[in-house]
Amino acid sequence: MVDVPGREEIARAYAKDFLELIPTKTKLVPGAMEVLEYLYPQYNLYIISNGFHELQSRKMQASGVERFFRKVILSEDIQSMKPSPTIFNFALSATQSSVDNSLMIGDNFVADITGARGIGMDQVFFNPSDAKITDFQPTYVIRKLDELKNIL
Repeated sequence: MVDVPGREEIARAYAKDFLELIPTKTKLVPGAMEVLEYLYPQYNLYIISNGFHELQSRKMQASGVERFFRKVILSEDIQSMKPSPTIFNFALSATQSSVDNSLMIGDNFVADITGARGIGMDQVFFNPSDAKITDFQPTYVIRKLDELKNIL
């Protein structure tokens, strides 16, 4: 390892710039707003994220999606990250939901899909790049968000 003078200051500046830049990126995945508008009147929508408050809140506000979600469960709040069963079980309890009537929709196979499967929850793997699935077959796999309408 090479000792770089000022590396801690560089890292702090980078992190600050990153936090300021992320909320300016408001472009959503194609079809996201339409799917949220379709799901919102019919289902209770929640977010389980390994993110943290400041960033998650700013991203949701900047993209205009915060109104669709009843609650945001963050790993920062309970010191447990996906795919740990702890965060999924906490989310079920906090939302007064059950595994039987819940569905995890995620784009990270390990964190989202493996985590949900670990507690017996059905999953939808959003896989727009058609990444190879090797560990197990998720309950559902979609390449476009509007395919959720055929599932729900």
